[in-house]
Amino acid sequence: MHFLAVFDIIIWYRGNEEGVGGACERQRDSSAVPSAEKYMNIHAATFMAAYGRADQLPAPDCPEIAFSGRSNVGKSSLINKVLERKNLARVSGTPGKTVTINFYSMDSLRLVDLPGYGYARRSEAERKRWSQLAESYFTGRRDIRLVVQLLDMRHDPSADDHTMLRFLADTGTPALIVLTKCDKLGVREREERVRAFSDILTPYLTIVDIIQFSSLRSIGVEAVRNHIERIDEESRRRQGVKRCSQTIACR
Repeated sequence: MHFLAVFDIIIWYRGNEEGVGGACERQRDSSAVPSAEKYMNIHAATFMAAYGRADQLPAPDCPEIAFSGRSNVGKSSLINKVLERKNLARVSGTPGKTVTINFYSMDSLRLVDLPGYGYARRSEAERKRWSQLAESYFTGRRDIRLVVQLLDMRHDPSADDHTMLRFLADTGTPALIVLTKCDKLGVREREERVRAFSDILTPYLTIVDIIQFSSLRSIGVEAVRNHIERIDEESRRRQGVKRCSQTIACR
């Protein structure tokens, strides 16, 4: 598949043996975390900046968790629900609305909302810009601790979804699979879809968990939050509770 449909990832990652985070081995810092700083304060999350060009991206000086998925799969709704905010991430019913990479500060790490892929009603020039923007993000030697890959539970992964999953697997990037819109299915349908996804996703060895999710019915919210909190705690240990730098910019 040509990479333009999914940020042209498949073109540039083949043959990259070092992976997204580079060749340096990460070592766990065994220092204790002060009890007052141990747990993540989700209400402290703030919008940092939105970047529409590759040369605007902030320096890779902080651990990051990226959110990826097709247009209209529910990334903004998930971010708002997990962080217990109504409008931190802008929600739109129009596919392809997010055309920037949006950064959110969490003190010891950042959350990164990537543009949705797979929306056909965009010009070739616009899709190319998206491609270059995402490519610059993933090839920028960033400290990406986890990619939260959203998939619509009602449907099998698209060709674009598989391209993204292959990229994450080939680069050794940990992936948390979140099956959105599970409230649209009955109990038996959900059980069948979970079994189907378990089989479909078996080849992708960097998947750390598969979570059913519904922002409307608050299903899976705590499970997703637990993964973010674990990475936040690890980041605090390694950084000595050092705050990430922040750059303020307009949306």
